[in-house]
Amino acid sequence: MNLYPVLGTTDVAGSARFYREHFGFEPTFETDWYVSLRHPSPPHAELALLDAAHETIPEGYRTPARGVLVNLEVDDVDAIAARLESAGVELVQPLRDEAFGQRHLIVRDPGGVLVDVITEIPPAPEFAAAFHAAAG
Repeated sequence: MNLYPVLGTTDVAGSARFYREHFGFEPTFETDWYVSLRHPSPPHAELALLDAAHETIPEGYRTPARGVLVNLEVDDVDAIAARLESAGVELVQPLRDEAFGQRHLIVRDPGGVLVDVITEIPPAPEFAAAFHAAAG
């Protein structure tokens, strides 16, 4: 099974550019109302952006994505933080460490979707037991 999010947005082109320029995604399909993106590195994460008002969405549901947090796990969140800041991207949550095993920051894409950029770090002892063996 292949699973990928399709995010309703008011700015398809701007959001697509954001994921291309800042995170290295590449388009696999592109129209003015829908863009499918794929990251070139394995495991080839996929993400799609859809004009929130498009006719393919049932009436009554044609609204931009809200309450969605896209997680991008990366090898070096510090390097990405520096790159984002030098490009003028606002960090809506600055870089910080979490006791449950993440060093991360949060930015907002042009359509308002929050993007949590994460590097795993060792969890504090009180969280270590919460991880299941199959997750590692």
